[in-house]
Amino acid sequence: MTTVHGSRTYPVSIDAFIAMLRDPDATVAKYAGMGHEQIEVVQCGDVDGELRVETNRVVTVDLPGFAKKVLQPTNRMHQVDVWRQESDDAWSGSFDVEVHGAPIRLTGVLSLRGDGDTTTQDVTIEVTVKVPLIGGKIADWAAGNDVRRTLDAEFDHNARWLAGER
Repeated sequence: MTTVHGSRTYPVSIDAFIAMLRDPDATVAKYAGMGHEQIEVVQCGDVDGELRVETNRVVTVDLPGFAKKVLQPTNRMHQVDVWRQESDDAWSGSFDVEVHGAPIRLTGVLSLRGDGDTTTQDVTIEVTVKVPLIGGKIADWAAGNDVRRTLDAEFDHNARWLAGER
């Protein structure tokens, strides 16, 4: 297992950030901007006191040679993000990404902290690849490449969306 962490502060209130999470158009725009295809928002809204964002999409990555023996470059992904309000200025959450037909799993912890007119988003991602002998090498490669690029692209999308650039 390999861990990736990232954090970004945005010049908006936590309420504005949560409004973006509740907007299915923001979710579609985020993944489309990353080059993902066949994006489907299964659920995007409040369920049993939690904010739930569930998506399906097709993602293509440029695999290194050693990973091509056990992985396909194009995969269908199912992701579920669940957010819970902790206080007026704090939300916490978790996410799980299932890569259909591949021995890869992405899970993580999410948090938002509001401070008046700013909100800080923290994300910690755990990359697990269950392949004998080279699973750790694949996880390290993914964490340093596609997982890191995807996290940075999400932060960049959020900044643009929250600034009104749609």
